[in-house]
Amino acid sequence: MVRGFSAALPRFILAALVALFFVFLSQMVKALVRRRNLADPSHRTLRVAFGRIIQVVIIVVGTLIAVAAAYPEFTLGNFISALGIGGIAIGFAFKDIFENFLAGILILMTRPFRIGDQIIYDRFEGTVEEIQTRATWLKTYDGRRVVIPNSELFKNSVTVNTAFDARRLEYDFKLAATEDIAKAKEVVANAIRTSADVLPEPKADVIVTSFDQGSVTLRARWWSKSRIKDVLLTQDTVLKVIKSSLADAGIKLPVGAAPVVINAVTATPDQPRPALPKDMPSET
Repeated sequence: MVRGFSAALPRFILAALVALFFVFLSQMVKALVRRRNLADPSHRTLRVAFGRIIQVVIIVVGTLIAVAAAYPEFTLGNFISALGIGGIAIGFAFKDIFENFLAGILILMTRPFRIGDQIIYDRFEGTVEEIQTRATWLKTYDGRRVVIPNSELFKNSVTVNTAFDARRLEYDFKLAATEDIAKAKEVVANAIRTSADVLPEPKADVIVTSFDQGSVTLRARWWSKSRIKDVLLTQDTVLKVIKSSLADAGIKLPVGAAPVVINAVTATPDQPRPALPKDMPSET
């Protein structure tokens, strides 16, 4: 036993040195990727993910070489045979983890949304905090965190509110059938265009959407910056300006008319977001 151990000791030392070398190499690669992130912050999360993957691959390859150095009779075929049914069982057990991991890599590569974007998924709406390889963290507007598996975001529809700089808002209100429609449209359009928070281009407009025997429905449309804070501030300003302008012009709303705000802008995990009308432009 002593002679056998003495004969195998050089191989064990060589295997340990090989393993240490590959561990050191993996740490160097990871540090190189981290320095690259500091120099260029774009695709930061994707580089971190690939850095971890490369580190794991290097360690696995180093381990195989170290085992082959310690046991010369060990081959890659032996390793594959050892995996066998156990590898299949592990694959089924970690199916969801692998699915979320691959979906996370694809999201990081294709970048349908980025960290800091404001998105809507299912009944959740908020700001993207972090895109990890397993899940995406979403901070709702009421200060809660929602962890969404990446496979769900990859397979289902996601609305990205901040994909573009500008966002259109709409507001429906009714006029008495006896009022001058052309005058009302001009008053409302001028009021919106003079509002400080409304973007000058595309220009705001007012259109007739429907009418009945007692009233006419007008729709005011304007554009604002796409972030939720700007949307809410602009909506508040525009609605106040419309109301005061109509009153100054002597245009009356029909008694009992209920104005409807189109394109509701907030939602919480406990309160589903109202559905948008079919004629709204896509923001995904």
